[in-house]
Amino acid sequence: MDGHVEIERKVEPGPDFAVPDLTAVDGVAAVGEPVEHHLAATYFDTADLRLARAGVTLRRRTGGTDAGWHLKLPAAGHARTEVHHPLGPRRAVPPKAVVAPVLGIVRTAPVAAVAALDTTRVVTTVLADGGRVLAEVAEDSVTGTAFAPDPGDPATVTTWREVEVELVEGDETLLDALVGALVEAGAAPSDSPSKLSRVLAHRLPEVPAATAGTNGGRGKKGGKGKKAKPAGATAGDVVLEALRGQAAALQAADLSVREGAHEGVHDLRVACRRLRSILAAFRPVLEREATDPLREELRWVGAALSPARDGEVALAHLRELVEAQPVEQVRGPVLARLRTATVKEGDAARRATLRALTDRRYLAVLDSLDDLLASPPLAGSAGDPAGPVLAKAIHRSGKRMYARIEAARAVHGETVGEDSPLHDVRKAAKRVRYTAEVAVPVLGRPAEELIGTMKDVQEVLGNAQDTVVTRDLCLRLGRAAGAAGEPTWTWGRLHALEEARAASCAAEFWAQEPGLRAAVRAATR
Repeated sequence: MDGHVEIERKVEPGPDFAVPDLTAVDGVAAVGEPVEHHLAATYFDTADLRLARAGVTLRRRTGGTDAGWHLKLPAAGHARTEVHHPLGPRRAVPPKAVVAPVLGIVRTAPVAAVAALDTTRVVTTVLADGGRVLAEVAEDSVTGTAFAPDPGDPATVTTWREVEVELVEGDETLLDALVGALVEAGAAPSDSPSKLSRVLAHRLPEVPAATAGTNGGRGKKGGKGKKAKPAGATAGDVVLEALRGQAAALQAADLSVREGAHEGVHDLRVACRRLRSILAAFRPVLEREATDPLREELRWVGAALSPARDGEVALAHLRELVEAQPVEQVRGPVLARLRTATVKEGDAARRATLRALTDRRYLAVLDSLDDLLASPPLAGSAGDPAGPVLAKAIHRSGKRMYARIEAARAVHGETVGEDSPLHDVRKAAKRVRYTAEVAVPVLGRPAEELIGTMKDVQEVLGNAQDTVVTRDLCLRLGRAAGAAGEPTWTWGRLHALEEARAASCAAEFWAQEPGLRAAVRAATR
């Protein structure tokens, strides 16, 4: 499969519309002769239209210059990522390779034909000096057929005209200018995101709100919401909206991981942590008997993905550390061994990640999250005014963090490891932060300031926790170097430097610690 980023805009032509002279647009030197194509496409989705609701299009198209299987994924702005697969034999279901990037959306549901489009397309190329193609303007006359969910019911047929402007080598300034010229000629901007959404418009409103991970959210991080809530908002309103936002972030991260995006695994783990924290912090709002099993499954997802991310971060840090050392302190092929480990462990981590994301257990976690959002197990405080409930949740999270701090203080907090009291402090600080993120739309600036304080704690103790992985790597790679007859001096030095980094981070945390209680108190007044 191969892919590219598609940037296009649509307009709706009036009855007397004709494409104007586009050479009047700045930057356009000429236009090509119009070329007509006949396109026949079959669109595939689940019975409950999970792909359409997530802004994803999956089709098999013949005709034109790019016949084949097309998977279109939402991206930022007007862009979409289009993945192309060869046409192959006619199939009743898409090839596995085409469905693989969206497995986190379709999961175990069957994928079948839901619509067909027949399009007569007239394409005009927009050219720069020298004949370079800047954009294509396509006039489409479309007949769309939506297949009925029940085979005994009649299909729904829709006809319309539209004009698409797609960038080739031009920029978005040119795109805006071309669309402006079409609008001046009698077209109107289109509010239809795709041809398929128009054909299925009569069915999409019927899809339950929680299906397929809460409708996209592609390209958005799952951070704190800033939009203020109305004065009458209940605790249930606020918490459920936060959960929907994190479900959307999880879906977006899932897509990113399957596409091989660098930060995808990190974003997916963060979404899982935020979901777990929200479910734990707001047990008075959502019944824990229903949410605790989901929390444990989300914990499993995070644990399954942690080696991929932790190893990547540790190896990158050690490479930077080696490059910063005086040349006489780097003895033997240290960087070469780190580069080899990066490639080897990176490949292994990618395979392990994809195994986890194709595991039926993981897909069941996504289904459980959708079920919870579709039928929330509301508890006694769900109908209470949001402000006091949110403040109490932050207070409880703060008390939990204080207890972890006192446990660390009892052993002086001088070491950091997987079972270290400071590691427990870091996890407790995350819960405070994520709880405050839910509260920002209601509690405002005090919650935002608490988030900033907790982020500082997370960063310091996170750096300390990273040294657990880097020190283990130093030991393993040092032993391998010794077995190969290479000097091990540098590996011991790196281990000592990482021990010193851990101690420095611990000291920095204890310098921060006196201000933590004040930050929690300020957010809960």
